[in-house]
Amino acid sequence: MATFGTLSSRLTESLKNLRGKGKLSPADVDGTLREIRRAMLDADVSLNVVKKFTNDVRERALSDEVNKALNPAQQVVQIVNEELVGILGGAQRRLEFAKKPPTIIMLAGLQGAGKTTLAGKLAKYLAKDKHTPLLVACDLQRPNAVQQLEVVAKNAGVAVYSPEPGNGVGDPVKVAKDSIKFANDKQYDVVIIDTAGRLGVDAELMKQAADIRKATSPDEVLFVIDAMIGQDAVATAQAFQDGVDFTGVVLSKLDGDARGGAALSVVSETGRPILFASTGESLDDFEPFYPDRMASRILDLGDILTLIEQAQEAFDEKEAAQLQEKFATDSFTLEDFLKQMQQLKNMGSMKKMLGMLPGAGAMKEQLDNFDERELVRTEAIIQSMTKAERQNSKLLNGSRRLRIAKGSGMTVTDVNALVNRFEQAAKMMKTVAKGGVPQIPGMGPMGAMGHGGKKQQAKKKGSKSGNPAKRAAENAALAAAASKPGGGAGFGFPKPAGNDGPTPEELEALQKMLGKG
Repeated sequence: MATFGTLSSRLTESLKNLRGKGKLSPADVDGTLREIRRAMLDADVSLNVVKKFTNDVRERALSDEVNKALNPAQQVVQIVNEELVGILGGAQRRLEFAKKPPTIIMLAGLQGAGKTTLAGKLAKYLAKDKHTPLLVACDLQRPNAVQQLEVVAKNAGVAVYSPEPGNGVGDPVKVAKDSIKFANDKQYDVVIIDTAGRLGVDAELMKQAADIRKATSPDEVLFVIDAMIGQDAVATAQAFQDGVDFTGVVLSKLDGDARGGAALSVVSETGRPILFASTGESLDDFEPFYPDRMASRILDLGDILTLIEQAQEAFDEKEAAQLQEKFATDSFTLEDFLKQMQQLKNMGSMKKMLGMLPGAGAMKEQLDNFDERELVRTEAIIQSMTKAERQNSKLLNGSRRLRIAKGSGMTVTDVNALVNRFEQAAKMMKTVAKGGVPQIPGMGPMGAMGHGGKKQQAKKKGSKSGNPAKRAAENAALAAAASKPGGGAGFGFPKPAGNDGPTPEELEALQKMLGKG
């Protein structure tokens, strides 16, 4: 399920009704807002937030700013987008680090919200940014919570401080306090304290969290909330705000949320910003929270900036330049294709990336049916080839393809389909790299196409007069005009006399502009 899936589809469907209207009446705006109100309430957004949101949108949508706009519907979409950004916190806020290390980050929340896994995600995220995080096991009540944190720390490649076995044994306040001295001695610059949770808010939970906060004086207290918690989100957040006074919010399990109202409610009701979002089970499925980008995703406007940032992290600029040269010189091989595919896998889920494209909501069914394992199958086929076969696909005769199919657990048909797709893609990329126009299989050269991929038929010019003598005279005049210099002009304009085509100097300048000179 895409992030805010149900809310996103309902909001975009509501705004579609405004398209094509030259002027918006109060009835048009009220009808759209009625649908938006229902969509937000169904998504578990709190009533107070919905009321304020719809009132603000209505006031702006009926203003002169919209009435005088060339496209009122687009203006309303822009207003809804801006108001959503406001609900989600406005500008993005980053973690605040201590002037003198270590920076202490305390995690708080209910049991089952995903604090322990999120501690590992946050630690790995900070380690990528050249920090040296230390995880501290202060959840000594939940069975095997300490062992779980140790496993998470190992998978994240970070250190863990766990002097007590847990399972009801040990003093979490003492562990938290001692961890600061340990971090100073071992020179860890970030301490992440994983605290205990409960199935519900209770006095014991709040007292323990407040005692840990008092003993460690954390720079950030992050409230971890399950995005699927629903209407109870606001009450839980307010209870933790009163008991612990958190400084920021982290949304967990955002990938499995069909509603997402928790995110739209917590910020408005508590005044605390969302700093991070957890979007999957992997330790890499963790990202900073950008209110403007999330609002664009909700309205199906895409999130290209995040997509670009993920691509920049996964792809090396030097390798990209070498790849471009290989395309141009026709030396792109299956070995290069395998490397590129593995880098693509490092970016994360393909469904998630495709969901960041504008208009992805209209392809919901196709995205849901997209098989992520197709990349694994393709990788298995290429890895079953010898190095020589990867370097030169022309070596792949029938017996070799049969061996590769058996080695990868696929069929010969699958191997043939992969090789054919690779050769077609390499041919198209070579054409593009040289500044040409690719020929799409089954469609012919793109430059020779009209609408729908059909060749444009030249219209036959001539007189349409019903008088034979007049028609013959007009046809003769047209033929004489076409035979003169400049007669064959395009677009209905006469061609300058003596100009039968571009000069060699003009062609050279054009080639330089296209990067071919």
